[in-house]
Amino acid sequence: MPSGADTDPFLATAQRVLRREAEALDALAGTLGASFTAAAEMILGTRGRVIVSGMGKSGHIARKIAATLASTGTPAHFVHPAEASHGDLGMLTAGDVALVLSNSGETPELADIVAYTRRFGIPLIGIASRADSTLLRQSDVALVLPQVPEACETGIVPTTSTTMTLALGDALAIALMEHRAFTPENFRVFHPGGKLGARLARVSDLMHGAAEVPVVPLEAPMGDALITMSQKGFGVVGAVDAGGRLCGIVTDGDLRRHMNGLLDRRVHEVMTKGPRTIEPGALAHKAVAMMEGARITSLFVVAPGGGGRPEGILHIHDCLRAGVV
Repeated sequence: MPSGADTDPFLATAQRVLRREAEALDALAGTLGASFTAAAEMILGTRGRVIVSGMGKSGHIARKIAATLASTGTPAHFVHPAEASHGDLGMLTAGDVALVLSNSGETPELADIVAYTRRFGIPLIGIASRADSTLLRQSDVALVLPQVPEACETGIVPTTSTTMTLALGDALAIALMEHRAFTPENFRVFHPGGKLGARLARVSDLMHGAAEVPVVPLEAPMGDALITMSQKGFGVVGAVDAGGRLCGIVTDGDLRRHMNGLLDRRVHEVMTKGPRTIEPGALAHKAVAMMEGARITSLFVVAPGGGGRPEGILHIHDCLRAGVV
């Protein structure tokens, strides 16, 4: 035990709780078997949604499981068992699968939703800690939590039991996600906002389109390049050949290096050849890393197989505004 735990009662309690919950998860992993596979296959075979329900602390866990399933490619919805008894049973249809949680398996508020699934032949997956409980005896697939003590010394506060149920829901969601070959792009569709959405944003989502790209011909006089650079406002201008292929870039640094007689020069005499570019399908955080690594503020966006013609331009400020860091 780390130094101080033997004299600090708060630290000692925290360590005991975490160890008990970790041991519970290890025990749960060791008990998984054919019933887990059956639950996953049942969900994969449904035409509808997974309706998740539970009461009290199990209800909070059920909400999280439903949210995780929904965001990883398995349509799911939480139904409160008390509300189900007052009309919300209509949310559960013949094409759905019910996933019902109860540590004891005897929660009275679940009786109506369990009876409804039996009456209309709706597949029922139950999660509880007692194999002989009413819930698991009624279920088509029974997922039994191992008998382990709660983290509190009194054994009455739902702690290890809710942790195991939550982790079992995560395991089911990830198993389904991997079977469906759910990709980061799929995940982003369900997470357009917040930090996750920002990290999964593509360059194409943030870039300025072709009409805003600052480009001039290779043979253009530098006076024209300066006007374009000023009008577009990106601090750079690209140099393209007769076919529109990006061949170089003129930056502020290039201007300073060729200050003497600058207006008497052509773009190809001043530009930096082989500029860094990025593909529109790349993740925006990769673009930020490229710009930070090269100490630049803009990247021309060039599609693979597009003949090197710029399709857009991305400024680091666009990424920062979107929360990409």
